[in-house]
Amino acid sequence: MLTLAQAAFVYSCVTSILLPLTAARSIRGTSVCNGYAELCSRTFGNVSYVGAHDSYAVAPGSISANQDYNVTTQLNDGIRMLQVQVHDSKGVPHLCHTSCSLLDAGPFVNYLTAVKEWVEANPTEVISILIVNSDSIAPTIYDQIYKAAGLNVYSYSPPSATIDGSQWPTLGTLIDQKKTVLTFMDYHADFTNVAYIIDEFSNIWETAYDVTDQTFNCAVNRTGEAGNKMYLINHFLDKEETLFGITFPVPDTSKLNETNAVSGPGSLGLQAEECGAQYQKYPTFMLVDFYEYGGGSVFQVAAQLNGVTYSSPTPLPTPLLTTTSIAGQSQPPNPNGSVARVYSDPIIRFGALVAGVVAGVMLVIQ
Repeated sequence: MLTLAQAAFVYSCVTSILLPLTAARSIRGTSVCNGYAELCSRTFGNVSYVGAHDSYAVAPGSISANQDYNVTTQLNDGIRMLQVQVHDSKGVPHLCHTSCSLLDAGPFVNYLTAVKEWVEANPTEVISILIVNSDSIAPTIYDQIYKAAGLNVYSYSPPSATIDGSQWPTLGTLIDQKKTVLTFMDYHADFTNVAYIIDEFSNIWETAYDVTDQTFNCAVNRTGEAGNKMYLINHFLDKEETLFGITFPVPDTSKLNETNAVSGPGSLGLQAEECGAQYQKYPTFMLVDFYEYGGGSVFQVAAQLNGVTYSSPTPLPTPLLTTTSIAGQSQPPNPNGSVARVYSDPIIRFGALVAGVVAGVMLVIQ
């Protein structure tokens, strides 16, 4: 048997080995963050994420659609920012596109419940939600919705309303603290009452949206100066449709493969590199339409910006090929290899669109 002195010596040797390991674990317990070990020590604002523009707007064949697949599939495929438009529909916050008469994806709480289920099943993934607060709904109402969905538990509350772009927590820290959801809202955030609903424009600036020219530029469009904020590029190409004298923007689906590409004129990769050169840092968020077009190219762009090698966690879904034009005529793929995705809606939906234009709500479409 060991003497007391020998036992003490063994104990000191073991603890001298284990204590540093325990301390290191307490600093960062996770070894993989958003799919890559290299990202664990990077701050949230120093990573580039692909976002789904109008992530809820899944309505094949509709002029109101911006995505083909639901939020769970989006997250499974690698989308890490979910942009939504929230409207007041008879006193209940719904996800609608411009007008709830045009596209209504249902109560926001249902969407957040699906997100919460995904977050619980994927504890080493950090995501963000960007709320376009179209009808100026109070943050306390959003707080009730988040609590009803159970997502408040995973929501990060910053120490102040404004954070320097380089001072956000690391992904490893957010994951270890189980605070893997960061929610930003464009207008009417209230840090005092609901700290985890973070004011977007105090912390993020954006490039222009509803762009109809493939020459995407990097100028600050919203809001204020770039400073040391994080920034978001709106990289989705629109075209103008005219019906009964009313002109409105819709996604230019004929150029999706070019728009979502790694390189080339009008590509996501080109804009990201140009903006990175202009501001000496890459965009934090890149919003795209129909992300699956390009066969994973949008995620490859993010991987290149992050200095890692892209590896798809799951096979990406197939782009939906069969659609109808606004005039009701089917159109074939065009010669450049991208698909001419065009739309048809019942006349009642067009009436809703006209009403939206007259009301001026097209000004907030994004």
